[in-house]
Amino acid sequence: MKKQILTVSFALLSVGLFAQKKELRELEKAIDKNRVAEAKTLLAPLEANEDAIEDKYKAQYYYLKGATYGRTNVEKAAEAYNKLFEIEKAERSDKYTKEAQPKLNDLIQYVSNLAIKQYNEDKQFELATNNFYLTYKLSPKDTTFLYNAAVSASLAKDYDTALKYYKDLQRLGYTGVSKVYYAVDKETGVKENLGSESNQKAYVRLGTHINPTTEVTESKQGDIIKNIGYIYINQGKDDEAMKFIQEARKADPKDLNLILNEAQLYIKMEKTEKFGQLMQEAIALDPNNPILFFNLGVVNQNEDNIDKAIEYYKKAIELKPDYGDAYMNLAITILKEEQKIVEEMNKNLSDFKKYDALQQKQKEVYKKALPYLEKADELERTEDTVRTLLNMYDVLEMTEKADKMRPIYKKMRGQ
Repeated sequence: MKKQILTVSFALLSVGLFAQKKELRELEKAIDKNRVAEAKTLLAPLEANEDAIEDKYKAQYYYLKGATYGRTNVEKAAEAYNKLFEIEKAERSDKYTKEAQPKLNDLIQYVSNLAIKQYNEDKQFELATNNFYLTYKLSPKDTTFLYNAAVSASLAKDYDTALKYYKDLQRLGYTGVSKVYYAVDKETGVKENLGSESNQKAYVRLGTHINPTTEVTESKQGDIIKNIGYIYINQGKDDEAMKFIQEARKADPKDLNLILNEAQLYIKMEKTEKFGQLMQEAIALDPNNPILFFNLGVVNQNEDNIDKAIEYYKKAIELKPDYGDAYMNLAITILKEEQKIVEEMNKNLSDFKKYDALQQKQKEVYKKALPYLEKADELERTEDTVRTLLNMYDVLEMTEKADKMRPIYKKMRGQ
């Protein structure tokens, strides 16, 4: 009985091995003829019983599996090829490896180019994130792709993913420092990145390029710390953000964006004195930046430092004559003087002489603010600018201007 069972088992095994060999041969034919759908159908039962494939067929199976998936599922194709490499390395063979390696390299290049296109041309940052990260998984030594995935995730506002990738880069000690090999195209005169030293030498030797140069890129470690800080800002984690922004500033104390982001954090924490100090520091670095003076105007306006606020808004306008927000805020700041005057007017309703004097004072404030408000309205008309101007024209008895403004205001209000 034992002998009979063994014989039957052997017969079944032989049939199984024969079936595997036949299925693999049919799969290979479908791949050679580029019949992708048929190849996937033939692969399915083999893949479902992957563990049962005889060892001597496994290298061939994983090669064919990788070829079947190819660009339709790069991740599965790469997994199959890498499994093949493991098997043949253990067997000290390269029968399929020498054919699979170029195919894997082609897949890595394909996914990389797809990610670059999605990032640069299509602005599809979420897709670019996935494909940059897949490129990194396919080629873990190329950590630049992990950095690109982190940047893309930030632009896609997927801050959790971006944070994870940036922290992975920190753990890996990624610097981003690399050599870039340039040469000038003789025909166009354009300096081109040739990708590698060997390419650079080859093009120069062929005579198509001249003036070869090599440049070393700057470290991205500071950018990684900075970007982690920015992500925490976007996530509303101000304490964590401050820690990373301040750490980044130690490495690059003159980075204007870092100064402004630290300043913004102080505003959120209601530490206006620290904000003002940092804005002065920013102005020292970039004295012709109108936004910096505008921000100082806002802080001083909120602190009721009226003269200082006016000074800063005027400086912002001097640097940027079409700065609509600066004109508007300047007018509003000047009009702050009106509040106290109106309070006094309300207290002196029966004292006609004093009331008239206060009303005249109110008109003088309006006259000071009017040209700035008119300019703000000219640059960007809103219901607020029109309503305020109409009120001021009425008070100043500027009838002609008021009559022109009134129908505009009614139309804006849908009347």
